[in-house]
Amino acid sequence: MSKITLLIHCPDASGIIASVTSFIYEHKGNIIYIDQYVDVENEIFFMRLESEFAEKTGIGAIKEQFKHNIGERYQMTWQMYTAGAPLKMAIFVSKYDHCLYDILGRYKSGELEVTIPMIISNHENLKPIAESFDIPFYHVPVLKGEKGKAEARHLKLLQKEKVDLIVLARYMQIIPPNLIKAFPNRIINIHHSFLPAFAGAKPYHMAYKRGVKIIGATSHYVTEELDAGPIIEQDISRISHSHSINDLILKGRDLEKIVLARGIKLHIARKTLVYNNKTIIFV
Repeated sequence: MSKITLLIHCPDASGIIASVTSFIYEHKGNIIYIDQYVDVENEIFFMRLESEFAEKTGIGAIKEQFKHNIGERYQMTWQMYTAGAPLKMAIFVSKYDHCLYDILGRYKSGELEVTIPMIISNHENLKPIAESFDIPFYHVPVLKGEKGKAEARHLKLLQKEKVDLIVLARYMQIIPPNLIKAFPNRIINIHHSFLPAFAGAKPYHMAYKRGVKIIGATSHYVTEELDAGPIIEQDISRISHSHSINDLILKGRDLEKIVLARGIKLHIARKTLVYNNKTIIFV
């Protein structure tokens, strides 16, 4: 039995759902999940559909027929995925290890349906962690005046392993435009949600002094606009005057781990759809 996941967005019009579901039926498919949303303000239709086919059906033929019979008629932007091999996910890190440990733990336990062909870092501090999980580690320094060299090395490694997704597990470097263009909406970042109010090296210290009552974390796709890409997942934790700076940091790190893991899961399950720097998340 083969399975197909279909993601669609297009100008809203009557008959879209009927046309798509009829197409699946005509190709002897059984719909096991369907969800749709209409952005009334912009008149845009969004849909995610999963279907199973009892008989082996050529994905190429289905894509071509869907394009001509449905996609062109409704001016759709669409992606059709098959349940094939797991995505290849590269991890970029610097010196913080909490997100890396969490991802690798979930990976080893089978919670993340991916393969991890490499861990890339601009420092060597976390190399022992990669070795303990038997994952290749690449130290790629990002030196002032030589960032182009690091970018070329990154692209070469990623292309060699045919990586599908990049996760920045507290990678403390700005991702260059060429890398973003090579992986559009396929680079996931995590950071605290104090931005832009408390930017810099010690945001938790600044938040503590300001007396904030909520801390949070945000996972998002990386765009050329720093920390302003489409948001995938967020969460918060309430705090009070009784919490120390260290309490804030620990709570923040816990949130970062959880929110990053959720963002990764949504992406690999094909439950995210990006439109105009905004994500539609199907649950």
